[in-house]
Amino acid sequence: MMKSSKSADELRPRLGRGLAALIGDSEDQAHARARGQKKVPIEFLRPNPRNPRKCFDEAELDDLAASVKEKGIIQPILARPAPGLVDAYEIIAGERRWRAAQRAGLHEAPIIVVEADDQQALELAIIENVQRSDLNALEEASGYDRLSAEFNYSQGDLAKVIGKSRSHVANTLRLLKLPEKCKRLLGEGLITAGHARALLGVADPDALAERIVAQGLSVRDVERIVQEAGDAERPAPRKPKEKDANTRSLETALTSGLGLKVTITGKGEKGELRIAYRTLEQLDFLCQRIQPSS
Repeated sequence: MMKSSKSADELRPRLGRGLAALIGDSEDQAHARARGQKKVPIEFLRPNPRNPRKCFDEAELDDLAASVKEKGIIQPILARPAPGLVDAYEIIAGERRWRAAQRAGLHEAPIIVVEADDQQALELAIIENVQRSDLNALEEASGYDRLSAEFNYSQGDLAKVIGKSRSHVANTLRLLKLPEKCKRLLGEGLITAGHARALLGVADPDALAERIVAQGLSVRDVERIVQEAGDAERPAPRKPKEKDANTRSLETALTSGLGLKVTITGKGEKGELRIAYRTLEQLDFLCQRIQPSS
């Protein structure tokens, strides 16, 4: 697949303005949508194979279809001309509305046609879905990963384009490291993104994921389990080596002679002697004892 000849920095500002006009809510933006809006036959639309959203809940689609049948499609579908096809458009954002329209038996759908290359189309699809919370965490992570892999986006670039913090992008991408079983549970909504992030810190995430589903564990429950497991695996602190009788005797003699607590630690011929004082007067007294008289 060929990459865009324009840099990401050149594309990003234009994309931001276009997105605001396409999915914003101001009066001027509404007029911008109306000027570019038209209706096309349902069969002219094609799903976008690059759409980050892969899961479409059947019950939700039925509810949306009922609404569409009664009131029509209120929010136009964002699309671009399908490469190499005549009178065909590839959906960038709004595939769920298109699917619902087919269930409702509609023959036409309102669309906004934009000129967008593969990079811009993927950006728009991710941004629109993320802003509307239409993606599950795994789909969001896959979208970010695709932008990174295909268009060399850094996590900082992704954060700017998507409008999320860098830490959010980093934590979301980490979900792709989960084993397949955990990914499936996350994709099906049986565990949350919070659960999934906590699972990254255990040796057997699949086993703990099963416990989450079976016992209805909260994210806080899982975090506590992970913490306890980490504490159990952490080696116990070493006990200090027992001092020999000569060292203890010398500590006692020095402490008695100075009137201050003296501690001796050593290994072989090297070591350290510590004298503890509690007041400045004691420090002054110690200095007088150590310094030679003039």
